[in-house]
Amino acid sequence: MDETGRAAADAQELAAELQLVVGRTARSLRQAHAVGNVALSELSVLSRLEREGPDSPGSLAEAERVRPQAMAVTLATLEERGLVSRRQHPGDGRRVVIAVTGAGRTLLVERRSESVRRIAAVLDAEFTPAERDVMLAVLPLMNRLAERL
Repeated sequence: MDETGRAAADAQELAAELQLVVGRTARSLRQAHAVGNVALSELSVLSRLEREGPDSPGSLAEAERVRPQAMAVTLATLEERGLVSRRQHPGDGRRVVIAVTGAGRTLLVERRSESVRRIAAVLDAEFTPAERDVMLAVLPLMNRLAERL
């Protein structure tokens, strides 16, 4: 195998390992969360609304890659719990937009804080300062990868 072929094979192996590690980390954090007992699909919509601002149910369904009926169920659950609210679109009174409420923002902050606390506790207890430096050095590369996906 020439150098180019080896690099391609290494990229495949690295991609497979990254997928496993990132997936295991995300699952572990999700399983440990008791804050708000929000389903992953609900959390994804809530996070999107906080990050991108109010949006229509149709646009949310498209962005989350789910059917409009599934988005309607998700939004009804979030609305019932007071985590999002509906209002008329400011430019078109026939349309509806969904916005995250104060309770929804609070839930997101609590959930993120709990994840950060868990990760920090494991880093402090299980990793040496040199290992944490290695992880810190890799973060810009991980961010670049996430931005390109």
